[in-house]
Amino acid sequence: MSTTDPSQSILRRKPIDDIEVENKHSGLFKSLGLWQLTAIGVGGIIGVGIFSLAGLVAHGAADTPGVGPAVLISFLIAGLASAAAALSYAEFAGMIPRAGSAYTYGYVALGEIIGWFIGWDLLLEYIAIVAVVAIGISGYFDAFLSGIGIHMPVWMTSTPDEGKAGIINLPAILVCLLVTWILSRGTKTFGRFELIAVAIKVVLILFIIGLGVFYINTENFNPFMPSGFGPVLAGSATVFFAVFGYDAMSTAAEEATDGKKHMPKAIILSLIIAMLLYVAATLVLTGMQNYKDIDPAAGFASAFQGVGLPVIATIISVFAVLSILTVMLTFLLGVTRVWFSMSRDGLLPGWFSKTDRHGTPQRVTWIGGIASALLAGVFPIKAVADLTNIGILAAFVVVCVSVIIFRYTKPEAPRTFRLPLMPVVPAFGVLASAFLMFQLHWETWLRFGIWLVIGLVIYFGYGKRHSLMNPNSPRHDEAVKMHTQV
Repeated sequence: MSTTDPSQSILRRKPIDDIEVENKHSGLFKSLGLWQLTAIGVGGIIGVGIFSLAGLVAHGAADTPGVGPAVLISFLIAGLASAAAALSYAEFAGMIPRAGSAYTYGYVALGEIIGWFIGWDLLLEYIAIVAVVAIGISGYFDAFLSGIGIHMPVWMTSTPDEGKAGIINLPAILVCLLVTWILSRGTKTFGRFELIAVAIKVVLILFIIGLGVFYINTENFNPFMPSGFGPVLAGSATVFFAVFGYDAMSTAAEEATDGKKHMPKAIILSLIIAMLLYVAATLVLTGMQNYKDIDPAAGFASAFQGVGLPVIATIISVFAVLSILTVMLTFLLGVTRVWFSMSRDGLLPGWFSKTDRHGTPQRVTWIGGIASALLAGVFPIKAVADLTNIGILAAFVVVCVSVIIFRYTKPEAPRTFRLPLMPVVPAFGVLASAFLMFQLHWETWLRFGIWLVIGLVIYFGYGKRHSLMNPNSPRHDEAVKMHTQV
């Protein structure tokens, strides 16, 4: 009778003890405290959601009816689904403060093939997020220049799909490369920049809300839901892009001064702060201007322009560019750390996990940055936003399932945070995330499926054989040496 070697199974699971050992040899510097982590989370959540997607969903697109003031409900639905996943992330982050985030959680709880799929998924999604945010910045930059009488050629500020006779979105490409350079300077420098930039962002949003309240016309709230509830649900799937970010922040766990203690707090704090600001901001936006008149690319700038405050609109455009940069930084950090973690585990070539004197994986930082620049330069914002959402929702499903399984299979594992109402909360996260996934267009599912098939080929062609969990891996001696040095 033959038996299957567990070490050769695609469902082999990574032991937590191995993670503790690897963290000591990561080459990443520990320099992020609680408030820097929270700033990274807030920086990742708040940005294009307020400054671009809120206006886009409220106004509508060529193939999507506008939801009007009910965009507030879209945000609340997305936020509720995100909260269930956030609590699941918080429990895992308190147990496993590692750079891989959802990739590592899936690897530990469900097995290597699930971890691989989520990691491969996140590589595309995080790169796409950086791209969609860059497109949003480009819209505000164009609005700022128009406000001071400078009009950029259409061919260099929009893509062919937008129907504006555009060829390439050059500002979006340039901002991707700028953010890549900032991140390449090291985590300590990045953390300081993020803390300052997020503080400016929050002050800006509070200023927008405080001033905009005086220009609300309650007639703009009628009808509140002009297209019915269906588009509101579809809108929640699109704005879901705006209510995560803590997942990318959790990829910085190995660079936290006390990851097990600070990561759960930072995840929960960042989501609470973001949702409070989103609710207030969407009410002000749709109250200041009729949803049909909102500029989908630069909502608040057009709202203040519409009430006769062009100077304020110009100021908003300037600071929106700065504040949205923090979203790009957070997610570019996410893609580089997931890529680094997969490479360190042997699922991708070890060449990618080399760090420099700043403790930064420069190779994946620049590869990820250039890839996002290419994506931002040729794709319209909604197509890229939907592509990011399906991937993150898939990751949320895996994390919520993983936290349930791990609570019962590893009840003795030390947890600095335990999510309440187990298994109700994570089960709700699974159902809500799956529901939002099915609100997305079939073309989004097709692109997602093609990417996963490519990943499957790479896993069986390279990752399975080279995994450090495989005793026959060419890199297995590397793992043995790491453990003997502890």
